[in-house]
Parts: sequence; C-alpha cells; structure tokens
Amino acid sequence: MAERSSRSDTRTTIVEAAARLLHEQGPSAVTTRAVAEAAGVQAPALYRLFGDKDGLLQAVAEHVLAEFVSTKAESVRAEAAGGTDPVDDLRAGWRIQVEFGLTHPAVFALLNDPARTDPSPAAQSGWQVLTARVHRIAVAGRLRVTEQRAVQLVHAAGTGVIQTLLAAPVAHRDAGLHEEMLEAVLGRILTDAPATGDDRPRAATVAFRALAPDLPGLSAAERQLLLEWLDRTIDE
Repeated sequence: MAERSSRSDTRTTIVEAAARLLHEQGPSAVTTRAVAEAAGVQAPALYRLFGDKDGLLQAVAEHVLAEFVSTKAESVRAEAAGGTDPVDDLRAGWRIQVEFGLTHPAVFALLNDPARTDPSPAAQSGWQVLTARVHRIAVAGRLRVTEQRAVQLVHAAGTGVIQTLLAAPVAHRDAGLHEEMLEAVLGRILTDAPATGDDRPRAATVAFRALAPDLPGLSAAERQLLLEWLDRTIDE
C-alpha cells in the first residue's frame, strides 16, 4: 500500500511539474530532462510511469482539464440548486470554456488532436457538464431542437471559434468573435422567451422529452416507445 501511494505521489509531482513547464514555456520545454529536474526525480521514472513524452503530455493535458472540469461541474450543481437562468448559465460556461482554450493553447491542442480516437475522461466530464446545462434549458421549454443536436452545435462552435482565435496573432484576434458565434448558435437552438407561434409546440415537445425518462408508472418498453415518438415529432 505504501509503495502504491509513493508511486501515485511521484506521478502527481511529475505531472504538476510538467504542467507548469507546458503553461509557462510551451510543449517544446517539456523535455524528459527538464521535467525530471523540475520534479526532482530521475529520468527513468518518467518512462516507467508514462512510457514516453507523448504519454506524459497526455497525462498533463488530462490533469489541467480535469481541474477545470471539476470547477465547472460544481458550478452546474450550484446553478441547478440556485434557480438561475439556464441560458445565462450556458453563456457563462461558454465564456469560461473559450477563456480556458485561449489560456491553455497547448492543452487545448492536445485534447483536440484529430488523431486521438478515444475521448479523455476529463473531456467526457466536460461533455456531461454541457449536456446538463442544455438539459436545464430543455426543461425550461426554451429549446427548438433536440438536446443532442443542441449539445453538438454548441460544442462544435466552441471548438471551432477557439481554434480560429488561436490561429491568429494575439494582437489581431477578434475579441467579439466568440460572442457573435454563441449568439448565432443560440438563435438556431432557442425559442423566444416564452415560445410563441410555430415554436410553441416544438418547445413544449422538447421540454416533455427532457422530462420523459423520469416519468413514473411506465414500463421500460413503454418509456422507450414514448421517447421514440417524441424524437420523431421533434425531428419533423
């Protein structure tokens, strides 16, 4: 048990040292020698724990994003408990996400590497946070599209706008681009408040769809059939 704890402590020390180097000097600074010196360990320890430099960088990206996501997850619980406006909360979460991407460009690039086929646990947690925010909007009767489509649109737009901003020199970045992108997405997925005209039936259906999985008195088969009917209505 003591050996396992020591191994975990060493791993944490190395990851935190590498994260500092990555943040302060970029990926090129995260060499085996530099990380070992910063962490106060011998270089072979890095290979035993992470395999190679890529393994270490992925662990660092996970570490930085996990801390960020844990903060977001706590804020979602506070939002739900406090009865705040779910659309305002989505806006706030978007701004935090953009700030994270621009503040940690190396980590953002690692986590959004197209060659990476399996999403990281931290990235999956972030997706769950976004899903929870969108679900609250659906329950409030404000969505005109399915929850899944809304989550996909917000996520794709957020990733794209961060990549666009990072590709431009800092002095030439359009400071208002991410806000305009968000409003464009919200205009596509939201109804007016409250829903009127043609939006009213769709918003009501989406809201009912958000609550349907928790309805009492239905068998699993009945609940599944109800969800299929609602999904078909929303998609038409």
